[in-house]
Amino acid sequence: MKHVTGKSINLALSVRGRSSLKAVGLEDEVIVRHAIPMYARLIHDRDGSRRPIPYGKSDQCIFSVGRRFLNEVLLSAAEKHSNVNIHFNHKLVTCDPETGSMTFERYPSKEITTAQADLIVGCDGAFSAVRRQMLKRPRFNYSQTYIPHGYMELTIPATPDGQFAMEVNYLHIWPRDSFMMIALPNQDKTYTVTLFMPYENFEDLITPEKLLDFFFENFPDAIPLIGKKNLIEDYFRLKPSPLISVKCNPYHVGDKTVIMGDAAHAMVPFYGQGMNAGFEDCLIFDELLERENFQLARVLPEFTLYRTPDAEAICDLAMYNYVEMRHLVNSKSFLLRKKCDKFLNLIFADSWIPLYTMVINQTIWAVGVSASVVGLSVFAKLLHNHPHWLEAALESLNKFKLSMPLFHN
Repeated sequence: MKHVTGKSINLALSVRGRSSLKAVGLEDEVIVRHAIPMYARLIHDRDGSRRPIPYGKSDQCIFSVGRRFLNEVLLSAAEKHSNVNIHFNHKLVTCDPETGSMTFERYPSKEITTAQADLIVGCDGAFSAVRRQMLKRPRFNYSQTYIPHGYMELTIPATPDGQFAMEVNYLHIWPRDSFMMIALPNQDKTYTVTLFMPYENFEDLITPEKLLDFFFENFPDAIPLIGKKNLIEDYFRLKPSPLISVKCNPYHVGDKTVIMGDAAHAMVPFYGQGMNAGFEDCLIFDELLERENFQLARVLPEFTLYRTPDAEAICDLAMYNYVEMRHLVNSKSFLLRKKCDKFLNLIFADSWIPLYTMVINQTIWAVGVSASVVGLSVFAKLLHNHPHWLEAALESLNKFKLSMPLFHN
């Protein structure tokens, strides 16, 4: 399938998303047919050198998945059910969250149609029309935050002989403190490249000469990969897109309306958990339906109560991870902390789990994050009481070799 450029950041599929796909029998189809494993971040320094930062143990990874492919797989699976009807080109104009009535405008005829639902499930994105109706109700808490950075999507094409132009099984990162660029592999041997930086930087690069000077200074090894001509054409053809974080509460109205995914908790993409969290919403909601015997008056409040703290936690973590990706990965203290994390996890596998591992490779949320904070406190106390322990630990770390090659075929 050919990769289509645009405003769609590649999806990073992790354990949370895979668990949900597995529940509906689609995990193998997505993972085996299309997903590309990424075992580590591969950091590109200004001098062109590269260094891996593994996500976890040698068998732990996230998967690069094309958004279009995943949408097609899910739509094809849904339409196989006789009780599912899919209507394209219908825009929700308004709805009544208390009664389940909905009004749609059909494109391009602008014909107005109405519908009545036993349950409205609003999975309609960060700018949700369903949530907009819930905003009109009292005691509905809502906040949105635009970060001062935007993103633009570029492409690294396949080599002339149809191969990947870089190491395949990595999330490539060019961290430059206040901005960064990342690249994820696609099935057609291209890379989706996403440039994240403050809007002021985008606004300053107004000529091809300024753009090329900026890339030669900050991403010199990427220029021959993208190609000067493609870089200039794509950059001036596209506009930077905004990045938004949304929190709200409650996620439901009575027993008639519930919101999920970005409609309930849109997050910036730097932890790669937006889609995974949305999938997990569905899995949790399904489990609550089974447990409460499909009594919506009980299921919907429980979903809000159970899901809100976890979703807000990952929204905050996603904000923090941008700082980690664009800046901290260049910090010696951060790299030392990562090594300490791995070393302690190797010794205390069941009690010391790195935060990133908890979020990406497990299904621990708020409780796990709290445990990580407690663990760091214990670690700090250990160093205070036994200062010579750090010296011994660092000596052991120098001998500790990760069983991960730089290249994965």
